[in-house]
Amino acid sequence: MARLPISKVKVPAGRDLMGFVAFVLLCFGVSVLGGRVTGPALRPWYESLAKPPWTPPGWVFGPVWVVLYPLMAIAGWTVWREGRSRVAVLVFLLQLALNGVWPWLFFGLRRPDWAFVDIAALVVAIAVTIAVFYPVRRRAAFLLVPYLAWVVFAAALNLAIWRLNP
Repeated sequence: MARLPISKVKVPAGRDLMGFVAFVLLCFGVSVLGGRVTGPALRPWYESLAKPPWTPPGWVFGPVWVVLYPLMAIAGWTVWREGRSRVAVLVFLLQLALNGVWPWLFFGLRRPDWAFVDIAALVVAIAVTIAVFYPVRRRAAFLLVPYLAWVVFAAALNLAIWRLNP
């Protein structure tokens, strides 16, 4: 796929900084909203579920997301500041919305089945985001690869929990 030329329009520094802050707040806002429903559901509901033996310990999830959300914010901001693809930014926002819905389905409603449908759509949305980011800014696309890998793993875990807890 041919790389689109870099925009020669210089983004004013103030707008650039505000855009960066907006992407960071947006990504971490999704995290905070998900945390509001996740925390209270961990005990006793999540702890009581049957889980596959390859389930990571609970303490792993927080640090992983602490790394992934900044990568997501930087990737989204990097593509936004190019100003060449509204579609790329909209796809990014769609995947972020799907990301935000998952904890409410899984932990809030305690519906691993519905959560799996959401996370499967999220995997597709992240892959599409990477595909539309690539021609705009390759580095931004690559920043989302660890996120995709983690969500694929999380989807497998979600499916296993759903199957083990009919």
